[in-house]
Amino acid sequence: MKILVLGGSGIQGRTALLDLSTDKNVEQVICADIQFDELSKIKNFADMTKIQTVKIDAQNKADLVSQFKKVDVVIDLLPKDFKHHVNDAAMEAKVDIVNTNYANAPKELDEKAKAAGIAILPECGLDPGIDLVIYADAMRKFDKIHVINSYCGGFPEKKACNNPLNYKVSWIFKGVLASTMRPGRIIKDKKIIDIPAMNQHDEKFVHSVDFPGLGTLEAIPNGDAVQFTDLLGLTDSIVHTGRYSLRWPGWSAFWRPLKQLGFLDTEPVEGLDVAPIDFVNKLIGPQLSYETGEKDLSAMINIFEGIKDNQKMRFTSTMLIERDLDSGIYSMSKGVGYTACIAARMLVRGDIKEKGVLSPLKHIPVDKFMNSLKKRGIQIEEKMEIINS
Repeated sequence: MKILVLGGSGIQGRTALLDLSTDKNVEQVICADIQFDELSKIKNFADMTKIQTVKIDAQNKADLVSQFKKVDVVIDLLPKDFKHHVNDAAMEAKVDIVNTNYANAPKELDEKAKAAGIAILPECGLDPGIDLVIYADAMRKFDKIHVINSYCGGFPEKKACNNPLNYKVSWIFKGVLASTMRPGRIIKDKKIIDIPAMNQHDEKFVHSVDFPGLGTLEAIPNGDAVQFTDLLGLTDSIVHTGRYSLRWPGWSAFWRPLKQLGFLDTEPVEGLDVAPIDFVNKLIGPQLSYETGEKDLSAMINIFEGIKDNQKMRFTSTMLIERDLDSGIYSMSKGVGYTACIAARMLVRGDIKEKGVLSPLKHIPVDKFMNSLKKRGIQIEEKMEIINS
């Protein structure tokens, strides 16, 4: 098995290299990036003899195609801005590809991928990713589902909360800032509610949840929950659904006034050459780094309610991932990188046979995926209980 990892020297990419290189069934891993200094962080844990580094211009189709033709599958961990180039190259090279970004795929991409005889499998990360496989698992447990609420977030362990935000960065802070300006779409009492990005942190849309072992967390609307009930064919029967980011309490109170004052605007201020969001990124981002002995946490709860055998039931799925202090691998990287690697292997082995633009909701074998997570130390706790009317 030969696998190419685009963005392989990044935070998520190094986790993928570590996972793949220590697999006896993987013969070679090509790490494609623009620099490779950060690979020294995994040299004591990965099998570096399997890892080949290649400098690549991700906007150069010829560069991409030439590397794609050398492997059985591609894992794309680049920013979403590159996905058009990457998908086009995959179709020309006729190689399957996995990425971790939201799909947002036009119908013609599905048709082109099928014509090329390849699978494009997006949304294979932590969120979206693991949560969507849990959705598919829940579908098997109910006769009817009326509630789907999904919560996920990455944040520091309590002892690492030593700044006013109670937050540190385990991925890219510019991405964190972008997520604080993301519109939401939920269903409440059978009515679809659109939440503008500017109102995402308003008190009426934010609520609290209790996470086992952590206590009270703040839940903020995060993206379009309705697109997934549409994909499942459940939108007409859903009473409540939402997707929410989790943070320590106080997150929304911090960002709400800053958003209203324009600190996350993407256009430069008159008379200046910098956009406010870029200024905030440069000012705050470097102050939110983890120290060597500090853990990041990735917490996820998915709650489903519905009918099973004429009985009202609730299914709760809970997951908590912690940073590995020995290797330094972040919990967020585990959730993203492991998921992408598991899906890539499934494509090569033929566990996933469909072609076109696929979805973890419909195409990832649930039991095999869950077992693969367990082998990597990621435990998902499940509870099914009767709802007393």
